[in-house]
Amino acid sequence: MATDDIAQLADALSKTHVGDGELSYKGLGLKLDSEQSVKDIVQEIDQYQDLRALRLEGNTLGVEAAHAIAKALEKKDLLQRCYWSDIFTGRLRSEIPTALHSLGSALMCAGAWLTELDLSDNAFGPDGVKGIEQLLKSPTCHTLKELRLNNCGMGIGGGKILANALIECHRESSALGAPLKLKVFMAGRNRLENEGASALAKAFKLMGSLEEVHMPQNGINYTGVMALASAMRYNPELRVLNFNDNTFTKRGTLAMAQALKHLKNIQVINFGDCLVRSEGAIALAAVLKEGLPILKELNLSFGEITEAAALVIAQATAEKFHMEKLDLNGNCLGEEGCEALREVMEQREKGEMLASLSDDEGEPEEEDDEDDADENDSGNEIDEDECGSGKKEGFINEDSPTKPTCSAEVMAFITSPTVEKLLQLGETRVNVQQQVETSDPHKAAELLMKVAALYHDEPEAKEAVLETIDGVMKKCLSGSDLQSYCFLSTLLVIMGLLKGEGKVKKMSLVPGQLLCLEHAVQQNYFKPDYTSLLYTFLSKNTEALKSCSSARDKLMSTLENTLNSEEN
Repeated sequence: MATDDIAQLADALSKTHVGDGELSYKGLGLKLDSEQSVKDIVQEIDQYQDLRALRLEGNTLGVEAAHAIAKALEKKDLLQRCYWSDIFTGRLRSEIPTALHSLGSALMCAGAWLTELDLSDNAFGPDGVKGIEQLLKSPTCHTLKELRLNNCGMGIGGGKILANALIECHRESSALGAPLKLKVFMAGRNRLENEGASALAKAFKLMGSLEEVHMPQNGINYTGVMALASAMRYNPELRVLNFNDNTFTKRGTLAMAQALKHLKNIQVINFGDCLVRSEGAIALAAVLKEGLPILKELNLSFGEITEAAALVIAQATAEKFHMEKLDLNGNCLGEEGCEALREVMEQREKGEMLASLSDDEGEPEEEDDEDDADENDSGNEIDEDECGSGKKEGFINEDSPTKPTCSAEVMAFITSPTVEKLLQLGETRVNVQQQVETSDPHKAAELLMKVAALYHDEPEAKEAVLETIDGVMKKCLSGSDLQSYCFLSTLLVIMGLLKGEGKVKKMSLVPGQLLCLEHAVQQNYFKPDYTSLLYTFLSKNTEALKSCSSARDKLMSTLENTLNSEEN
């Protein structure tokens, strides 16, 4: 080693922090190639009797240097925390697995019990994961609480290797009576995609101990998101969920919403840049209404959410006592929508909670409903019992009972509703509601609108239609708020008041349908929250109801009166 290099190393080591069981070389920028280059570091490690934490971040280790440090670590059985992020800058990718294997083997040889392992910002790829595979499976990691692997380029293959190692670690530790209880998992920017995410989901479900999960920017779309959502519900102590910059769309968001129903300890949700869209936002608002009691932060930025859906989210978060930040920046609100959002928050004295809206995309242009971005996805499909009904639309199955068989007359009416068929059913028309599948909101909403279109001033026909409407609506709104909000949002899509995903056939509205809604909102089964949701969308999309102006005005008046009476 040149004299100048030795002097530089000596100066760097003079700044080394030693104390509280920690030896730190963090951020010294040392280029450590040979055994000689780490001679002083090895000596310090050797002499540190109670070494519990070793920081090597921000230096670069070659194979020989790593091997020398590893030899020193073979005697450090008290070591618990390894902060080894960004330690291979400028190294050949073929070198890294060997260096990692040396370090891991040393920890295993020492009989150390790790609680924290940080290998972030090391672009080691799948081969690098192989370099730590044995370490992760070993008793040294049975006590692991925090695992950080951000920006490591693991890819699908690395994700699978990591998942299998964690599963093996849990199996072996459980057999010894002390199962692995990982609390913090970070693996952002790793190109895990659906297969890698789904593999890790199996490990997460098995452990059930996670408190923080950070997996931003991994190229995961709805199939991987659904697998992760299914696993999250088995981790009741979760406090932080960060899936920023993946692609949820409706199916993924609904699966996440269902998972969140089971998580009472969530404090931070980051679904920013996840293409949550308006239908997904409404589903999340439903979960906010009935759960998440200690939520502090919600990020739904850059998600193609429109004004009315954003307002529904704002109204729901404003009721949360612990809420500190709501981020809806970069959505499709428009100037008036941004102002309306600020006004809603100010009225509830929560103005300071709303993040900047400086990157708003403006109101969306009118266009035909696009195909769901996930239609042709080639990722692994998820079993139906993992994520709900498994229907193409991605709706929620909340264990609805099997629908009973019915007469040919009832089926004929459901297939092609007419006033004559409805009247002919007589008292048996009560069986119509029994055929409604609440797990398929689209079919339920479509049937409701078809029946409502039969509305007639003739007393007998009017009574039959409203009685049927009450039965169907009551059944669709009798489940959880999430199920009910999914049904109502689907109804809004069919009415042309909300842009949905995929090819959804909108109905040409007739006055009778709005008059049936006007009747429904006055019934006991129609909760105030549902009235507020309907009012928010109708008041922002009056153009869609232009062809039924008189019925629209009557419906709006009833909604306003109902909301006012609730406030008073």
